[in-house]
Amino acid sequence: MHNIYLIIDFLNNIWVNEKLNLVAHFFLDLFNFKKIKFYFSSFALVLAVFPDQGYSNSNPDIWKLYFLAGQSNMDGYGYNIELPDGYKGKILNSMIFDGNRVNDGKPEGGIGIWEELKPGHGVGFITDGEVNNLSNRFGCELSFAKQIAINGDKVAIVKYSYGGTALYAGAGYGNWDPDFEINNHYDNALATIKNAFSIRDINADGLEDSLVPKGIIWMQGESDAQYSEVSANSYYGNLKRLMSLFREALRDNNLPIVIGKINDSNMNPGNQPTQPYLSIVHEAQNRFTNNDFCALYVSDTENYNYSDPWHYDTNGFLNMGIAFAKAVLKLEKTCK
Repeated sequence: MHNIYLIIDFLNNIWVNEKLNLVAHFFLDLFNFKKIKFYFSSFALVLAVFPDQGYSNSNPDIWKLYFLAGQSNMDGYGYNIELPDGYKGKILNSMIFDGNRVNDGKPEGGIGIWEELKPGHGVGFITDGEVNNLSNRFGCELSFAKQIAINGDKVAIVKYSYGGTALYAGAGYGNWDPDFEINNHYDNALATIKNAFSIRDINADGLEDSLVPKGIIWMQGESDAQYSEVSANSYYGNLKRLMSLFREALRDNNLPIVIGKINDSNMNPGNQPTQPYLSIVHEAQNRFTNNDFCALYVSDTENYNYSDPWHYDTNGFLNMGIAFAKAVLKLEKTCK
């Protein structure tokens, strides 16, 4: 333990500014080896996302940044071909960094590029970090950005999602457990944030851009509600921890968080539920937002139609983005 405090003293001597406040407490618990992966990845994230290099422009463009994450209903299953005219092209004053979506243990998760927001960032989207290959689907990002930018604000969306994933390790096709032994979706999300912030001119206009985090939008939970009573009962603690870690990664412990309510289509054979433990996860999501002054629960999703047993239809994703935007704008007025 004494050596840990020597490390902090060393950091204090070489880097005396507010960044130390964010990372110093990481080292205090390093004796808990289950947390080592999180602490070192978080420390590296802070170093990379908030470098000390200066920019000559003293009046940078301000972009409101939102982190959108979750599983397949955050991926997006709306069809581009069904979009109304106002969403078929580029969304005005909106940029997106969509991190490469790979499963647990795979390389290159979270690489990407900034580009103007347009349809194609739904399921099937891929990127090699140099070129984005858009899909024929979209998610809530289109209507979300359009609603935020309605008053002339510049919107920067950082997105990382992967279908079928769970907070509880073993419950889905992949997981977000910060203590997982190998790289997983938590690591990929951190890499996405790091890579997004590493670009100082996101719209390539020759001027520095300032990315100001304004909210986290989370749409996930179906896999935890499907797998077992244990995974569902673990959801509250797992959600609370993960949201806290994302807030720390974005350097704002009061950053607004919007949780989207998951639902059951009852489209399984015999009208059987797709998620037997849904009520437990609902209670966890509701409990989290009730106990967090800077969080809101968006339940509009329970009124959306489905295109298959698991995913909303085109209008559902458009309505979802608008509902998320209204919720986070409401929180921006109260969470300072």
